[in-house]
Amino acid sequence: MKCDELLLAIDQGTTNTKAILVPRDGRPVFVTSSAVSLSQLNNGFLEQDPLLLWESVVRVVADCVKRAKPKSIAAVGIANQRESIVAWERHSGKPVAPAIIWQCRRSEPFCTRLAQSGHAQMLREKTGLAIDPLFSASKMRWLLENITGLRERAEAGDICFGTVDSWLIWKLTGGRVHACDSSNASRTQLLNLRTCDWDDDILRLFGIPRVALPEIRNSSGHFGECVEIAGLTGVPILSAIGDSHAAMAAHGSYAPGTVKATYGTGSSVMTLLPEFRLAESGIATTIAWQIRDKPHFSLEGNISMTGSAVQWVGEFLGLSDPATAAAKLAEAVQDSAGIHFVPAMVGLGAPYWDTEARGVLMGLGRSSRAAHMARAAMESIAFQIRDVFDAMEAEAGCSLPVLYADGGGTRNRWLMQFQSDILGRPVLRSQQEELSALGAAWMAGLSLGWWNSLANLESLRGDTEEFLPRLPIRQREQRYADWKDAVARTRYRPNSKEQAS
Repeated sequence: MKCDELLLAIDQGTTNTKAILVPRDGRPVFVTSSAVSLSQLNNGFLEQDPLLLWESVVRVVADCVKRAKPKSIAAVGIANQRESIVAWERHSGKPVAPAIIWQCRRSEPFCTRLAQSGHAQMLREKTGLAIDPLFSASKMRWLLENITGLRERAEAGDICFGTVDSWLIWKLTGGRVHACDSSNASRTQLLNLRTCDWDDDILRLFGIPRVALPEIRNSSGHFGECVEIAGLTGVPILSAIGDSHAAMAAHGSYAPGTVKATYGTGSSVMTLLPEFRLAESGIATTIAWQIRDKPHFSLEGNISMTGSAVQWVGEFLGLSDPATAAAKLAEAVQDSAGIHFVPAMVGLGAPYWDTEARGVLMGLGRSSRAAHMARAAMESIAFQIRDVFDAMEAEAGCSLPVLYADGGGTRNRWLMQFQSDILGRPVLRSQQEELSALGAAWMAGLSLGWWNSLANLESLRGDTEEFLPRLPIRQREQRYADWKDAVARTRYRPNSKEQAS
């Protein structure tokens, strides 16, 4: 085994694609990134061009290959934005439509009908997931129903469906491998968690041909060899894993009850389980990762708008650099002056799963200013994380002592302190920013034999910065009660039977 080898990990996200180089000590020695564009159409659809996603991967890989010399690249790992769906021609590799992004709500009418048809319990028992447009299955169905001839072509085996990991694997291997990993498969709402295979009953329910779906493989395992990208010919792809799961892995703590939150465009809160069990309280059961054919399960809560809520406020206020400027503006005031902003513009995710909820800005007064609105948007991130954290604590039946934090939003020290204050728990911020890519690299290293087990990976754990709660309990609980009241207003339906009663 060569000591001068490096792992190359790709993290294809919603707003950028990153790549890192990792030697045998498990710490990144090089990081590069390339921005990717997101199209929001007038009807609210959110899309990306799959070929532009691929081009961003080519750019970051080229940077890594150039930097790696004279060392060699031993393996490639992939982390990716989850639930987004790509469809392409099997014979040509040409996309048949833009990628439907995880935040897109175009399949909401179908999901509403599905929920009313009485299938919610069956889907939760088999897949661990609530019915929601977030998940990939309804997006696939939308494509099949809205692109002329696509269903017939899919049933004939001419069309490939896949999450972003499978699209990248297809491209890297020159169309030789159509596969995804178990963590991504578990986010489609087509995977039976007990069998770790596509479920025929659910495929029929959504009308999705099995022949169009990728093969499901271990998160740490062989996905073929690279053939069509400069500098990687013959290099094996040895991991694929959803970005949130990869970040969980890279925190380096694998004991049940470990909780992490990823602060990105949206947010994922995840805690590891000792064994499979279905969750209640609006929390999903999902596969954290699968190693040597053994699935490791977790509870997860997904929040659609956290970082994107700050972005939205910045755009609403007409700021030139919306997200960055709004975050800076928020620190110009001591508090939100009683304003609460619930960013339910695309409905509410965990633990509410309310597709009909819509955003609310409340508490405005004569003295309210733009900075207070920006502050309320930042605070909404921490409040939404607590919503999920509390639901997970109820599921666990015990106190969860600490929150691990990662993602771009953690660079904001004020946000991390406010998160600790609202939770009443220590928050441990990872000092390593590229945790999703790092988790993919570690999974590739496991497959390569650089490390033998998750226990070995614990020794690679990076440094953290601790934020301790400072807010008095009475103030914390009053602030949170006010937030819960604001959430209730997003869900108020004056004409519903529930409200009428």
